[in-house]
Amino acid sequence: MSVEDINADAWTLYGQRQLNRAFMPPVPEQLNWTPWQEVGPGAEILGEIAGKRVLDIGSGAGHHAVHLARAHGARMTAIEQSPTQHQRAVGTHADVHGVAFVQGEVVDYLHTAEPFDAAYAIGTLAFTDPHRILPALRAGLRPGAPLILSLLHTDLHDRGPSTTVAPREQMILLRDDPPLATQMWVLAPQLWEDLLTEHGFRVEAIDLLHHPDDRAAVVQQLIRARRLPDRPARVSSRPRSSRPPTPHAAVGVGAILLGDQGLLLGRHRRATLELPGGTIEPGESFEETVVRELREETGLSAHLDDITLLGTLVDHVGDVLRVTIGALVHSWQGQPGTQPDESVGDWAWYPLDQLPDGLFVCSAQILTSWRPDLPIDHPPAHFTPFASGTASSSTAFGAGA
Repeated sequence: MSVEDINADAWTLYGQRQLNRAFMPPVPEQLNWTPWQEVGPGAEILGEIAGKRVLDIGSGAGHHAVHLARAHGARMTAIEQSPTQHQRAVGTHADVHGVAFVQGEVVDYLHTAEPFDAAYAIGTLAFTDPHRILPALRAGLRPGAPLILSLLHTDLHDRGPSTTVAPREQMILLRDDPPLATQMWVLAPQLWEDLLTEHGFRVEAIDLLHHPDDRAAVVQQLIRARRLPDRPARVSSRPRSSRPPTPHAAVGVGAILLGDQGLLLGRHRRATLELPGGTIEPGESFEETVVRELREETGLSAHLDDITLLGTLVDHVGDVLRVTIGALVHSWQGQPGTQPDESVGDWAWYPLDQLPDGLFVCSAQILTSWRPDLPIDHPPAHFTPFASGTASSSTAFGAGA
């Protein structure tokens, strides 16, 4: 059974149980982004919505949509896939002016709907694959439209979010009834931000909303994003100010750690395997970046004199020039482990003669600049060695070179 079918069945059964007990949540006096009252902001984060077309994604019993129509004058579309949840909504609120209740799957619906002025999902977006729903939302929202998402961050069992884009089992709890198993994309805030950015949204804020009882483990994320225009606005010249430009770096490092068990590689949340490393921060030397990135990504510590810089790799990704510094780390302290809020984790040692497929391009280039005999395929890059006794001229190389 597919993830979509598992979730659809669970919410249909949930709705039927609520119908059986004749339970309907009251229409709130304030829009609540969590299951707890008066935690976090209200409807003001949607902006001015009077007379605007607003989409409620996974609207359930419809009480949030009714509140926004009555209290804020929004023209609401409340879409719900579960037929029993939809039945609950229309059975109570069908005559509410300004609310259209739609029973259907939101991705399919957005393919033909007129673009909306705003959209939100309270605890529901994580039941759909983000790679399906986010492109549909971009197409279904007007440029500049706000998208507000309330998402699970930490569950009742104190299990935090994932750093990979994959669903996991989460239970829907309902008093006096057995729990319902669902599949949810419970993702780290940075991963949600990356996904939204990838699909044409600008993330304006991410807040963590905690249960009012400090002993409770549950934490919700509240993401405020905005649909970007289809093409950037044209400006006649770069904006001027009295302040210097914000420092930034176009150079990164990758660190080779070879131990008794093999080469250290971690898995990125986008599924590639790669060496420890990252972007150089303003004022850092290459060696200082290696030490910092090792500590932040793996928990390992190293000293500056433990590091030998191998050289500079230069290639292009589209129109972007990419510069990567390879480094060999001779000794370190500690054991590698997944670190909180880092994009790479699941660190493991791989024998050099059994390196896995799926290496990140920069990591593959660093490894073959260090050991040209390694059978690793990757796009070519120009390598200029730093180490003494090696050639000083740049050379272009690829797999097998």
